[in-house]
Amino acid sequence: MTEVHEPTSVDRSVPTHEVAPKKPKKTIKLDEDHALSEMIAIALPSVATMASYTIMQFVDKLMVKEIGPEPVYVAAQSNGGMMAWMMMSFVLGLTGVINSFVSQNLGAGTPERGAAYAWNGLWIGAIYWILFMVPCAYFVPAVFGTIHNGDLLTLETQYAKVIMLGGIGTILSRGLHHYFYGMHHPKIVLVSAICGNLTNVFLNWMLIFGNLGAPELGLIGAGIGTVCGGLVEFMIPMVLFLSPKYAINYGTRKAWKFSKQCMAGLLKVGFAPGLMFVNEMACWALLMAWLVPMGGKAIGDDPVWHNTTGWIALQYMHLSFMPAVGLSIATQAVVGKAMGMKRPDIAMARTKLALKVTVGYMATCALVFVLFRGQLINVFINEDTPPELRATLIAIGSKVMIAAAVFQVFDAMAITTSAALRGAGDTLWPGVATIVLSWVCIIGVGYGLVRFVPSLGSIGPWIGASLFIITLGIALSFRFMQGKWKTMTLIDPDAQPDLDPFDDLRADPTLTGS
Repeated sequence: MTEVHEPTSVDRSVPTHEVAPKKPKKTIKLDEDHALSEMIAIALPSVATMASYTIMQFVDKLMVKEIGPEPVYVAAQSNGGMMAWMMMSFVLGLTGVINSFVSQNLGAGTPERGAAYAWNGLWIGAIYWILFMVPCAYFVPAVFGTIHNGDLLTLETQYAKVIMLGGIGTILSRGLHHYFYGMHHPKIVLVSAICGNLTNVFLNWMLIFGNLGAPELGLIGAGIGTVCGGLVEFMIPMVLFLSPKYAINYGTRKAWKFSKQCMAGLLKVGFAPGLMFVNEMACWALLMAWLVPMGGKAIGDDPVWHNTTGWIALQYMHLSFMPAVGLSIATQAVVGKAMGMKRPDIAMARTKLALKVTVGYMATCALVFVLFRGQLINVFINEDTPPELRATLIAIGSKVMIAAAVFQVFDAMAITTSAALRGAGDTLWPGVATIVLSWVCIIGVGYGLVRFVPSLGSIGPWIGASLFIITLGIALSFRFMQGKWKTMTLIDPDAQPDLDPFDDLRADPTLTGS
């Protein structure tokens, strides 16, 4: 197991008019016989965090379905949420590389430098929300108005605007989470996620249905609950980030200033993942809001049926890939630390280990999808739904579950290898591959099947989506096995003069109580 010694406290005897020598690099010891225990220690809290998000989404959907027997509420929440997350996805992808910078500095023995990257990631997130998210919220009705109408348009627009206008908490929390992931302190993220999710569920119960004297807001109440949960997720780790322990040992309070080096590094390495994430979200949004309803309409069905069942199936896909994403976050942190230590061999071994676990888990999920497809779809159908409509919804959703089962193993490959490449700093090639394949497969093949093979209905677009994940998994695995990432590094510990927060801390020992 890799062991990093806790940094020593700042010398309290240093006079305020003197500057102490820079802190020496920390000694890192390796115990390569305990690779599995290292991965488990880092991955379990991350997996639990992602699982908590999935459970929250399930609870959200289960509460929303109780608003009424019409399937429109689930579809509206899902479409609106997808729109909001698509708008946020660029900055979430960009700040996700905070993990890589922090973990590589951890491996290099200079963990205090990670705080500067965390702060500059927070500044990027705040600026993005002010200059982009808030203005875009007011264009949501025009966007949805081109493809939808009626109650669906009204409800999905309301939900999307609430999430986008209140999304600052979610944006900042995700960036700060990656700091703690990079420091190999994932339990902090887990606690904040659980508290945020519990806040979300409680406020949903209160505001959707008007409990405890609150107004009955329906779908808008669900949006407010999500926003408040995101704020809680940010406040908890921020308090710890600024705590005396982190301030003294890692300089978190002194690293708040804008840094050209940090900004340039985050933008250079994070731009490709950010663009990749927003592109992928856009393609999935087009799939769910445009192609899937179009496929249903092509066979004479109500498009809302296909939209709703597609979103139901996607909830189970989340149950499969979100824990895998949790393991991939740990993989990114472990690979980053190994690369900071100049040990690509450890990075390769840890990635292969994570890949075995992820493939095994998602293959099991695929089997469950096939065997229990009807029962799984039925869970999200309101009990007052007429029997004939219920049977139709189950039949449509079951086909989607089979399509999802086909690509589970390839999704595991893509999730794991993408994270490993990101941990090493190899982001451009995966970004380009993802963008090209998503448009060719999801949009190109999906639209082509709806247009030229209309009898497939909404399963045509899902075939395109399956082809995308299969080809992406193969492509990213090939890139990883090529090994070009082994020669990459994000940091140069000897060439970061403006990133040592202890220069100021030594001259101003107030944080230490001197």
